[in-house]
Amino acid sequence: MNNAASAIEDVKITEQRQMANIRHWVEQHVGGEVTRIERLVRWRPVWRVEYSKDGVERALLLKGDRPCTQLYSLKHEMLVMEVLEKHGVGVPHIHGWIDDPAAFVMDWAEGDRDPGLIHTALENASTLSPERWQASLRYMEQLAKMHSIPVAEFAHTEGGNPVGPRQVALSQLERQYKLGLEVGAIDATMEFFASWLRRNVPMHRTEASFITGDCGQFLNLGEEVTAILDLEIAHIGDVFMDLACFRGRHPYENMGDIPALYRHYAKVRGIDLDLPVIAYHTVCFLAFAAISANMFMDPNKAESNWFEGILEMVSISRRALEGIAELEGIELDYSIRLPEAHVSPLEDMAISKLLNQIEILPVSDAFPEWQRELMGAIPHFLRNYAHYGRWYEEETLGEIAAMTGTRPADMADAERVLKDWIKPGDASRDAGLVGFIHRRMWRLSLIVAGTNDIEGNPLFFRLEPILNMAL
Repeated sequence: MNNAASAIEDVKITEQRQMANIRHWVEQHVGGEVTRIERLVRWRPVWRVEYSKDGVERALLLKGDRPCTQLYSLKHEMLVMEVLEKHGVGVPHIHGWIDDPAAFVMDWAEGDRDPGLIHTALENASTLSPERWQASLRYMEQLAKMHSIPVAEFAHTEGGNPVGPRQVALSQLERQYKLGLEVGAIDATMEFFASWLRRNVPMHRTEASFITGDCGQFLNLGEEVTAILDLEIAHIGDVFMDLACFRGRHPYENMGDIPALYRHYAKVRGIDLDLPVIAYHTVCFLAFAAISANMFMDPNKAESNWFEGILEMVSISRRALEGIAELEGIELDYSIRLPEAHVSPLEDMAISKLLNQIEILPVSDAFPEWQRELMGAIPHFLRNYAHYGRWYEEETLGEIAAMTGTRPADMADAERVLKDWIKPGDASRDAGLVGFIHRRMWRLSLIVAGTNDIEGNPLFFRLEPILNMAL
């Protein structure tokens, strides 16, 4: 048996064992008879389990470990959800923990949601129905309830206990930064984000509260919120970080009228909003997500999503820079377009052959269709980079030389030169760095897209301004 066949056989054996364990656990701990188990198509292990109990057909969701970006343990999310349920927040009921596969078990919740991933938005534009909008307003009421739960209720979770403005603002980002260093995900761009955020902490914000960390994720049926989901990075921090999430996610996920959402939240909680602080936390939220995107691109992680990683890295990094630019009054250049392609017939031929071979690979439980599509997206990028990579690299190296006085030998050296330029934390360099990194990410975005036809392309959606927002 060759290595590929052996790997497929190992996957089958593991899956059979896990399915048997799931069936046994559900029947022992929940009761009834399991009728179907299905692993869902997601970037993390998730199973839907259907079972019959007392003559009623029911369903459960098993949620497994998040690959590549494991900031908190999976049990942390389970514990957080148990606290929220205790306080009347609309999360699915938790039934318990299973060791193999490592997952926690919750009731299945029906409802619609935005898919969220950028590559999905590229195929199907995010829309917001009138019913989803009304549910969004109800979600803000649930959010206000979550933010009002005493912090002490979460002491047994991994959410932390930040004290003082710097910890309240940055405990989550610093944790992510440390993990990023450990796995090699802190490049010069991420180093700049960390430097800028540390130097611009809102020093008047000292109150710590429970926050979801990745706000706005919920299911709805009509105007009703049926479940609040995805609390794996919930922690103790500044509530304005959660409000910033809406701005950071929109319009990849169409969140609707952001000022109206903010107004409704402020009315329910009885507080005033501080737009510059929300703007700061928008940068913080996006910087956190950009580091995650770099982790997604780790080629050594079996379940990493390289293509989604680069889509998120270029677009989210750009939007974080747009957030800094608004706060600092920096003008950005959106006029750059792809030059004529540098075509190498032999390279094009080889990549086209690779694409053709990937398209006819047989799919199976061990290699589903969605994985084949993600694999095919990588040579598509390589072909684009073969056409435009020389232009991107020359522009990058030239701009670094003009900015720092040192011309890097190559792109790897460019990271070293940039990091050395960023490390002093000199605020007078911020405008130059913001403009340069934004141009670099814009060029790379054009290469990923492979076209100058960017109108309406979600990859090029800009961060909407907030400082002059009417509340």
